[in-house]
Amino acid sequence: MEIGEVLPEFTCPPVTRTQLALFAGASGDHNPIHVDEDAAKASGLPGAIIHGMLSMAVLGQLVTGWVPQKNLRSFATRFAAMNYPGDAIICRGKVVGKCQEGGENLVDLELEAWNSRGEKTLAGSARVMLS
Repeated sequence: MEIGEVLPEFTCPPVTRTQLALFAGASGDHNPIHVDEDAAKASGLPGAIIHGMLSMAVLGQLVTGWVPQKNLRSFATRFAAMNYPGDAIICRGKVVGKCQEGGENLVDLELEAWNSRGEKTLAGSARVMLS
């Protein structure tokens, strides 16, 4: 593993309204801006938006597709733009650091998610243990 090494890209298929409803139920986030066009527009949005935490979960799949979830030591994101129903979410990452800590070989990752319109929607980081 070398600094600058790129993780295999992960693309989530377009997010459906059914997925939004299921995520609302699973997460307990029933804010109507995620499932109701009129409520979203009344809040000043152009339409319903994907839950930020659903976008973050998709970005997490990039990492857990690369290493087992048990190897994840930290994961953080900053929301930069919105994803909308019908958007595919394209996730990218690269190695930006390496260290040893507590007897573990650790790698620091820089992460990004982009929507179907080419807008960066998430910037993040993760630290993972390599076997």
